[in-house]
Amino acid sequence: MSTDLAQIKVIGVLGAGQMGAGIAQVAATVGYQVLMADVGLEQANKGKAGIDKILTRNVSKGRIDEAKKAEILARLTPVNGLSNLSSADFVIEAATENEALKLKLFTQLDEHCAPHAILATNTSSIPITRIAAATNRPHKVIGMHFMNPVPVMKLVEIITGLATDEATHQLTEALAEKMGKETVLARDMPGFIVNRILMPMINEAVTALYEGIGSREDIDAGMRLGTNQPMGPLTLADFIGLDTCLAIMEVLHQGMGDSKYRPCPLLKQYVDAGWLGRKSGRGFYEY
Repeated sequence: MSTDLAQIKVIGVLGAGQMGAGIAQVAATVGYQVLMADVGLEQANKGKAGIDKILTRNVSKGRIDEAKKAEILARLTPVNGLSNLSSADFVIEAATENEALKLKLFTQLDEHCAPHAILATNTSSIPITRIAAATNRPHKVIGMHFMNPVPVMKLVEIITGLATDEATHQLTEALAEKMGKETVLARDMPGFIVNRILMPMINEAVTALYEGIGSREDIDAGMRLGTNQPMGPLTLADFIGLDTCLAIMEVLHQGMGDSKYRPCPLLKQYVDAGWLGRKSGRGFYEY
């Protein structure tokens, strides 16, 4: 496959939650027809409704006009399940950060998608080589890790698996750039670049709280004011989701076999309690 973007007419997005909806929105904004799939049509429709709400806010703030909003929404088609992604030329999976689930989804995507389609995963830590091995097209499987919130954050981390071919890599990079993103290329190692550095920092902040080194407010203020980060690590953990932070730390710990990646007991306890951050109304802070 050449790197000619004209080959991509339809983009499939699997998972219509916060990340998937963000990816779908960005793809539709730059002119792609987008199929939004989730476990059922109701969830896919909910994802599109969320995009409608964001676009309405953008209209009220004068960022886009009503015509542009209508254009973007017209390009988004919710579908019932991944079997309806068969006409997609490029599929981006944005399901929960769970390895068993992703392997299952990629086996099914491989079955239902056109032979020429590239299958990308928005995983933030799970090995691309392992995901690719669940398909009969490992050369067309790649990591395309968007940052949250997708419409705002400029970065896409691209991760090539052992079998990913150069044409797939080049086309994915070109697509990310068309979506207005900047890319970095990471080796297929646990956590890649961003989460290999970010998650141990968040885990260390949780450990500082666990050991009583500072209050949640002081830990966050210290990192914000002392290292010029836009938000403190505990606030950021709540924003990402503590279950996602824990899942990534476990991938790092298992993959690297090094005790420095061991998840803090307090992080595990919060997840056990269902205190997952913003999305559950409570994490290190109350929402």
